[in-house]
Amino acid sequence: MEFFCYHRDRRGSMQLRHELVEEHWSYMDRYAAEMIARGPTFADDGETLTGSVHIVDLPDSATARAFAFDEPGYQAGAYRDVMLRRWHNTLGRTMWEFTGDRTEGGHYLVLGLGAGHTADRDLPPDRHALIAYGPLLSDDGGTWLGTAALLQAPDPETARTVLTPDLYADIEVHAWTFGGRR
Repeated sequence: MEFFCYHRDRRGSMQLRHELVEEHWSYMDRYAAEMIARGPTFADDGETLTGSVHIVDLPDSATARAFAFDEPGYQAGAYRDVMLRRWHNTLGRTMWEFTGDRTEGGHYLVLGLGAGHTADRDLPPDRHALIAYGPLLSDDGGTWLGTAALLQAPDPETARTVLTPDLYADIEVHAWTFGGRR
């Protein structure tokens, strides 16, 4: 089962995040084989951390909850909330298999929060810019709740166009970068 996990930072927690970086990476190293994509999100200044995305393939919902809530930053109070949803890897690959240029353009997390009806289940026509893409689903995997995409785009406005705007209650765009040990 694939899961999308987004830890959103608590305001003023950047120092704590920096103090916990080795613990965070060591924790995530335990899930390296299950990782589909990972990486931090940033504020408009490109430096201030705003969250941490992890897309993982785990055996069940209980394991996914343990993954999300045992994370050292969560345990220390660095995050204000956690979005944990079942997810479906529509691309069928990991971020490490992305063939695009990682240095060209920006990289973004685009979250489309559902408005009650399924939207954007099929891949967009411009697939070469997609790093990860798939629906956000209910715990049992039966109900569509939104769509999450990691992609390369020249700017946030272009990134937003990966989703059909009128089909969502809200669309969020966050600057994102490939994660892992530096």
